[in-house]
Order: sequence, then structure tokens, then C-alpha cells
Amino acid sequence: MSTRLPSGPSPIVHHPIARAAAYLIGPRGLRDVERLRAEVAGKVVVVTGASYGLGAATAELFAHAGARVVLAARSMDQLRSVATEIAEKGGEAAVYQLDLTSEESVTEFADAVLHDFGGVDYLIHNAGKSLRRSVHLSYDRPKDVNATSGANYVGPMRLTLALLPGMRARGSGHIVNVSTVGVMFGVVPKWGFYLSSKAAFDIWMRAVGMEARGDGVTLTTFYAGLMHTRMSAPSRWMRLLPGQTPLDAARVLARGVVEKPRTLTPVYGHPFAILAPVLRFPMEPILGFVYRRLGDTQASLSRVAAGQSEVARIGVAEKVGAHAE
Repeated sequence: MSTRLPSGPSPIVHHPIARAAAYLIGPRGLRDVERLRAEVAGKVVVVTGASYGLGAATAELFAHAGARVVLAARSMDQLRSVATEIAEKGGEAAVYQLDLTSEESVTEFADAVLHDFGGVDYLIHNAGKSLRRSVHLSYDRPKDVNATSGANYVGPMRLTLALLPGMRARGSGHIVNVSTVGVMFGVVPKWGFYLSSKAAFDIWMRAVGMEARGDGVTLTTFYAGLMHTRMSAPSRWMRLLPGQTPLDAARVLARGVVEKPRTLTPVYGHPFAILAPVLRFPMEPILGFVYRRLGDTQASLSRVAAGQSEVARIGVAEKVGAHAE
């Protein structure tokens, strides 16, 4: 059995029937680049998590429409690669390192962008940390808490607090939060860290949106369904389901910027949100049964094993050092 972790979807999801299903599930994106160009040409667009997947596709799409795109992520080498591709196609992109789990990094990033560009017109909160892992595998992994809360909640909140004052002072701006349709479902086993951090930022951002709207700053929340990226690939069963490509989802974000709806969600999103409280008690034992039948992802198991090996190695080294004294 291969231990190589998958990095993309199964070929079956590219079948015309699967593509049609993904289109019907939605949400549907903007395909008229000229409408996007009329909205963002010459404007400053910050895209977090721009090194891969949806972030890279969004940066390329907006740069093609004439936006001045700010690429933000931890990996500078990958950001430069994305920026080079954009420049080769005639677009404008600048790269900045950003680690949302670090308060210092967020502050330095915001200060640098405001200094270099004077202000931000559009902020796209795309960066995030997905985690599907049984809680017993996280007992000795405090970084699971820090990574998910930092990348999905505290970091984006700090970045918003740094860039929002300039938007409100100018009386214009738009923020797009890439959330997950999972927060509309209620509780799901193994997704506790991820969904709780995403839900926290969703609630905070919606509250901020209510306050800022009166000053001309609007908010769109994209409750994304299944998206075939490096993030979802380790869940092997997800690789077989119809879902959006990064470009599909980038067009959804383009629609969010142009039309500025309050929410964008798959067709099943709002019905599930309405039914979730009603179905809570019958669904909990069902989901518990399913949880007991499904294992953890190979990625989770391999990382936990690697962490345990590292702890054991350090323990041995400490014992050797103690005897040496």
C-alpha cells in the first residue's frame, strides 16, 4: 500500500457529469472579466494565503483584471513564483511574508502594505488551516490549537483591525471572508479545531460588517463547499466528490467583489443551517456512529507519528545528557 499522500483530486471529478454537478451545487462565479476589471482596475487587493490553490488563482484572476495585487503567505519562494507568472502575463503583484499565527508578523505586514500602497481597497481573507483529526491525536499537540486558532481566527482578526480603519476613513472598501459551509452544519466529529475557529471568525466578522457598513465598508462571506486543493486532498474520500476547482472558487470571489452580496454559499448551505438545530439530537448519534467507522487521514496519522518520534528522540537525548553530567 502506498504511503504517498495525495495532493489533488481524483481524475473522476473532471468528468463532464461531475463538473455539471459542481456547477449546479454552486455557488456560481463571475465569468465576465470586464465586469471585474471595471471594479478593481488600479485598486489594491490583498489576498492572504496566495501561495497555492484558491489564493494563487484569485491573485492571478484579479491581476489579469488590472488590480494591484498584494500576495501574502509564509512561503516567499512560492509567492515569488506566483508573482512571476502574474508579471509575465502583464499583471502587477507584490509579495509580502505573512504568518497569521504571529502577532508581530501581522503588524509588520500591515504596516508595510499601508506604507507602500497608502491603503487597501479589497481584503480577501483566504488563508486558513484545515484540520481533520480525532481529538485523542491532539492530546500532546498544543500546536493544533495554536495553528487553527491563529490562522483561522486571531490572525485574520488582527489583520482586519489593522486595515479596516483606513477603509472606514476613506468611506469605501470591501472585505471577503472565505469561510466554510461546515459552520452552517453544526458540529461534526474530527473537525472541532477547524470549525470552531472558522465559526469564531465568521461571527466576529459579521458583527464588524454590521458596524462598518454605515461607513461604506461592505462584507461578503463565502461559505465554501468542497474545493479540490492541496488542503482537502489528504481526505481521500473527498477526492472522489464533485467540487470546485481553485479557478471556480476564484470566480466566486470575483462575484463577491463585483456584486457584494452578504453571503455566497452552495445550494444546500442555508437549508442545512435552518435544519441543523432541529436535527441536532437525531444527527449526533448518527455522526458518532460514522466517526467510529471512519479512520483518520493518512496525513494526520503520519504527522502525529512524526511528532511522537521527535519527542522520543529528544527524550533520549536528554537522558544521555543527564548521564553525561
